[in-house]
Amino acid sequence: MLKKFNVTGQCVPCEDYMVDISGKIAQIKELIDAGSYFTINRGRQYGKTTTLYELNRRLSNEYLMVQISFEGLGDESFASPEEFCPTLVEQIVRALRNPSRTTAVEQEYIEKWENHKVVDFKSLSRHITEMCADKKIVLMIDEVDRTSHNRVFLNFIGMLREKFLSRKNGGEPTFHSVILAGVYDIKNIKLKLINEGMYTPSPIENKIYNSPWNIAVNFDVDMSFSPDDIATMLADYEADHKTGMNIAEISEEIYSCTSGYPFLVSRICQYIDLDLGKGWSLEAIAEAADMLLYEANTLFDDMFKNIRNYPELNDFIYELMLIGEEKTFNADQTAVNIGTMFGYFKNVGKKVKIANKIFETRIYNYYTDNLKIQRPLRGAMRYDVVKNSSFDMEYCMRKFSDFYQEIYNEHDLKFIERHGRLLFLSYLRPLINGDGFYHVESALLDQRRMDIVVDYGREQFIIELKIWRGEQYERDAYEQLAGYLEKKNADVGYLLTFDFRKESNKRGNAEWIEVGGKRLFEVIV
Repeated sequence: MLKKFNVTGQCVPCEDYMVDISGKIAQIKELIDAGSYFTINRGRQYGKTTTLYELNRRLSNEYLMVQISFEGLGDESFASPEEFCPTLVEQIVRALRNPSRTTAVEQEYIEKWENHKVVDFKSLSRHITEMCADKKIVLMIDEVDRTSHNRVFLNFIGMLREKFLSRKNGGEPTFHSVILAGVYDIKNIKLKLINEGMYTPSPIENKIYNSPWNIAVNFDVDMSFSPDDIATMLADYEADHKTGMNIAEISEEIYSCTSGYPFLVSRICQYIDLDLGKGWSLEAIAEAADMLLYEANTLFDDMFKNIRNYPELNDFIYELMLIGEEKTFNADQTAVNIGTMFGYFKNVGKKVKIANKIFETRIYNYYTDNLKIQRPLRGAMRYDVVKNSSFDMEYCMRKFSDFYQEIYNEHDLKFIERHGRLLFLSYLRPLINGDGFYHVESALLDQRRMDIVVDYGREQFIIELKIWRGEQYERDAYEQLAGYLEKKNADVGYLLTFDFRKESNKRGNAEWIEVGGKRLFEVIV
C-alpha cells in the first residue's frame, strides 16, 4: 500500500509521508532524560499529536510511556475532583492496554491501576507515589486545553507541582517527566476561561492561576519544518513515485510559502499529489497555495474566530498589516503573546511579522472581505484586464486610479488614509481570483511602503504601495524598487503612490519611467 500525505490527525510512518523529525525527538528526549516537566504549546495542526506518538514509539524501551488525550472527554469529566480523578486513571489504563504492544511490565501496571480506588486528589496522589516507586513513568497529556472546565485540571497541575518539588527535595516518587500539549500554554488557560465567559478572576485567583506550572522548563524545540526537513519527506515520496522532481528546489519553494508550518506543508503536497498532471513544479506549488488560500478548514476557522474574539489581537494585526506600523516583539504585550501562542506571529529581528505568506494573504483577504464602504467596488472588469490569458497590470492600475478619485470624494480623509492599501487589495482580488494570487513581501513591510507580488499564470508583477513623503523620498523609492527588481530578476515594476495632501496637483498622474535599466510604471492617487 502506497503512503499518502496526511493532514487529519496523527501521522504514522508506515502509512503517511512524514518529515524525519528524529532531530526534534532527540532534543525532546534530552528534556525527558533530565526529568523535566514542560508544555508543548503550538498552534492548531502543528504536529503536536504526531510528536507525542513518536516519543511514545521511540522511547518505550527506556521509559513506561503513558500517552493520553483529553479530546473527546465531556465537560462532566472535569466538573469535580470526584469525576476527574477516576477518569484520569481510566485514561491511563486505556493507554497502557495497547493490543499491539502491551508488555508484561505494562500489564502489571494495568493491574495495579485497576486495583486501586481513586476518588479524589488525595487518593490519586498516593496512587501516583506507589506507581512511580520502581519505574520511570512519562505522562503525556494531549489536548489539555480542550475542556472549558479548567479549574479542576489546574488543581491537578498544582498537585503535580507539589509532588515534583517534593521529589526534588528527596521526598516521595512521582512521574519522571510530564508533557502537556495544547494550543494554550498553561499560564494562558485563564485567558481561555475569561474569553469563554467562564469566570472573572479576583486578584487572589490571578495569583493562583498563574502559579501551578512554574516548575516547567522552557520548550524551545523548533517544531516547524526547515527546507531540509521537507526534503526528507519529498525524498520518501520520490522513491515511490519517481517523478523526477528537483527536491531541493521544491522544498525551498514550499518553505517560502509556509515557513514550515506542518499542516500547510502537508496540505500543499497533498494538493500536488492529487493532481499529478501538473507535476512537481514551482507552478504547481503556486496553484496549490492558491487553492489552499480559498478552502475552508478548521485552521483558518480558528484563526478568524480568535481574531474576532480577541479585540486586542484584531487591532494589533490591522495596525501591523494594513496601516503598516512597525511592531516590536514584546512577549509581555497581550496581543503579541496571544498571536505567538496561536502561531500567527514570529519574531524577526525583534520585530513582529506574520508567521508565513499563506497566513498573511488569508488575513488580508479577510479584511478586504470585511471592508465597509458605501457601494461595491467598480472599475476595471476582469475581461478588460485579462486579454489572451495575459494580465494587463498597467490598465488595472489606471482604472483603480479612476475608481479611487470617486471614493476619495465620498469619504473623509481619515478613512482614506486608513484604508487606502486595503481598497487596492479589495479592487485587485476579484480580478486575479481563479488564475492568480498575491502575497505581501513581509520582510519589506514597514510604515512607509508595502510590496505586493502578484502571480498570474506564468507572469509575475511586483507592485510597491507607498505614501507620498516628498520629492527626495520619491526618488529614493524608484532606486529601491529598481534594486528589488534586480534581486527578483525582473525588468518591470509598478508603483502606487497615495498622496494625502489636501491640495495636490499630482493626484491622478500615471507615467512610465526608467531607472537603472528597469521600467517602472507609477500611478499617484
